[in-house]
Amino acid sequence: MVQLLLVLVGALLVTALARSREIAAPLLLVLVGLLVSLIPGTAELNINPELLLTVVLPPLLYAAALESSYTNFRAQIRKIAHHGVLQVIATSFVIGWLAYALIPELPLTSAIVLGAVIAPPDAVTASAIGRQLKLPRGVMTILGGESLINDAAALTIYRMAIAAVVGATPTLAHGVLVFVLAVVFGVGLGLVFGVLAQAARTRIPDVQVATVLGVLVPFIAYLTAEELYGSGVLAVVTAGLYVGHNQPRARAAGRLQEHTVWASINLLLESLVFAYIGLQLKAVVDALIASGRDISSLLLATLAIFAATVCFRILWMFSSNYLPGLSHLLSPGHRPGGRWRRTAVISWAGMRGVVTLAAAGAIPFTTSTGEPFPARDLIQFVASVITVATILVQGTTLPWLIRKLDVIDPAEAARDDHEEAEARVTATNAALRYLDGLTPADLHTDPERFDRIITRMKALVEHQGMAAAEQVGRTPAEREDTSSRGFSDLRRDLLEVQRSTMADERDAGNLDDEVLRRVLRELDLQEAALDSSWRNR
Repeated sequence: MVQLLLVLVGALLVTALARSREIAAPLLLVLVGLLVSLIPGTAELNINPELLLTVVLPPLLYAAALESSYTNFRAQIRKIAHHGVLQVIATSFVIGWLAYALIPELPLTSAIVLGAVIAPPDAVTASAIGRQLKLPRGVMTILGGESLINDAAALTIYRMAIAAVVGATPTLAHGVLVFVLAVVFGVGLGLVFGVLAQAARTRIPDVQVATVLGVLVPFIAYLTAEELYGSGVLAVVTAGLYVGHNQPRARAAGRLQEHTVWASINLLLESLVFAYIGLQLKAVVDALIASGRDISSLLLATLAIFAATVCFRILWMFSSNYLPGLSHLLSPGHRPGGRWRRTAVISWAGMRGVVTLAAAGAIPFTTSTGEPFPARDLIQFVASVITVATILVQGTTLPWLIRKLDVIDPAEAARDDHEEAEARVTATNAALRYLDGLTPADLHTDPERFDRIITRMKALVEHQGMAAAEQVGRTPAEREDTSSRGFSDLRRDLLEVQRSTMADERDAGNLDDEVLRRVLRELDLQEAALDSSWRNR
């Protein structure tokens, strides 16, 4: 436990360093973890793979789904299904056959297990690196979408291959039935838990209780689906997409608290996962050396499998984009050459991560006859090397590729700002129409007081609307020179003066700490209500 806490603290410090230097945190965490593992005397960090699948993976998937757009996901569902299901199935068998041909000690069934283990690109890795690199929304939708659903296909093949190795004899029809049940039960249960979670967010008056229940949703959805032969991954993703899509209908206080809670959970678990990936490789290599295997030839074969894995994804993506009948699967970019540029980035962004490591570690030690699982150590070695290689090789070169291909759409941010400003103006006009339709009886007050309230409220709403209208059609530079910017800056300065004065009053013994905390929370909420677009500039 002490060792795990030390790893967590170290991982968070490395993440803080990466963020301050604008370095992709996952890459630095893996590299530092690998270097730390090479220090003589460093103790091996052992995390039960089942814990990775049941405790670490569900909240990470749920957090990624919450931040995903259901609208964009639905619009891209054909592409996502093509890459997230068909590509994973094809990769499992192609890479499994190649591993069987290159590694003599690897039986065919164990090779298929290996192919299923390394087939799915990781949702956590793709989301973490994609956010850091600010990939275009269309690219992130496809990457995130395929990463969120591909585990269902990969884990189904994985379970079928495991069953074949340990003594069961599943048929193709049985495999299809297992997959269909996994999808139907996974999506159905995820929708049920999503509806229940949304009901809790809107009907439970205690925000803290509702938030804690929300944190439990991914675990309950995952475990329930797995117990009922459904896909726990699809259950978590479906629940997350439903809850995220209905964010506007939740209480404001709940949204603020949930955002902070999930951002903290995501940061903690992502830091742990990537540090663990780096730390794990040396332990796997040491175990293989202890078994007396030829590491050099195995490493060459593994690098060949890694190269084939990367090349197969590139071939799949470009063929999907350009072969007749499949060209609809990737939409073109917004300028000449945009389609192949985005295809190249998506092809190169297939990093592996926590699912690959957890699945490799969860392989049983023995078969139904009590014999050791054939080539279990080889599968773990190959999976670990490929996971680290994809993160370090593809992850470190991805920023260069994005800059070289100029894939980032500079107009996307401008379109977002314009849409936001117009939506704010629309909301302001709706609020003013609502105020115009009120009567003194609606507020249970006399006409004179009613007029004062409405006048003050209209002034507040109109100021917010004016601040939004100033941004419509303006360039980023022009947005810097607006009266609303000065107002927001001055308002923030005044809030800081008020906070400082309250602290001085407490230090002088004129204010109790409990009262201070209550007032500070009110001031903090006022600052949070300021236009976030200025806060980010």
